[in-house]
Amino acid sequence: MTTLEQRAPGSEPARVRPAARPRSALRTVAVPTEHGGWGLTLEPALLGLFVASSSAGACLAAAALVGFVARTPIKVVLVDLSRRRRLERTSVAARVAAVELAVLATLVVSAVVLAEGAFWVPALVAAPLVGVELWFDMRSRSRRLVPELAGAIGVSAVVAMIVLADGGSSALAFGLWLVLAARVLTSVPFVRAQVALLHDRAVDARALIVADLSAVAAAALAVAIDPQLTAGALAVAGVIVFQRVSARRPVPRAAVLGARQTVLGATVVVVTALGVLAP
Repeated sequence: MTTLEQRAPGSEPARVRPAARPRSALRTVAVPTEHGGWGLTLEPALLGLFVASSSAGACLAAAALVGFVARTPIKVVLVDLSRRRRLERTSVAARVAAVELAVLATLVVSAVVLAEGAFWVPALVAAPLVGVELWFDMRSRSRRLVPELAGAIGVSAVVAMIVLADGGSSALAFGLWLVLAARVLTSVPFVRAQVALLHDRAVDARALIVADLSAVAAAALAVAIDPQLTAGALAVAGVIVFQRVSARRPVPRAAVLGARQTVLGATVVVVTALGVLAP
């Protein structure tokens, strides 16, 4: 119920908005705040299933999503442990993380049972990247460029795992990973630069050039490994061109930036899949 502020005689009453309800402890520790992370997690899962659909692949795709959600409570626990404190949210986060990690383990075991091929090598390669991200998480520095790139490239390994679980070739598996890594290498620094401009912060143009060149190199290596990925490499090149052109215009709202990146990511996934599946 709204209340009235104290006012001078004869003046109009001023309405006071009711205080906002505080977020529940469960919601605070269980719901990811990185909206872009959903897309970066879904892209390798969907691309892998488009190219090599299987029950094992579906389990790995689901495991990737559970892992992304579980990162939020795990981060809370790591931060509180590093600061040597135990709050109510620490206990809640630990319980949520335990449940989600149990689900994750069940999905991975199911994938092992159902898989037609070994898919552990990409996971082992990606593990240090995920470790870097968690290390920054523990120090409340997850918004920096290094952990964002490491985490996004690490989770992109899911596409390689799904292909290998279906008995696909290693060349195709790692080539697909490189295509998505190329998309991450150009898009993450670009979005960070756009957000910095929104807040009137300086942007290093040379760093963006290095990011684009790295993306081109990764996409070219993917084609060298498996020529079927030419369409995917061209899609990444299209992303770079689009970003370069859009950077010449006024920076849009953060929501518009996110929507554009969702469309660009989906385009890379669809074009890459069509290039692989085309006769």
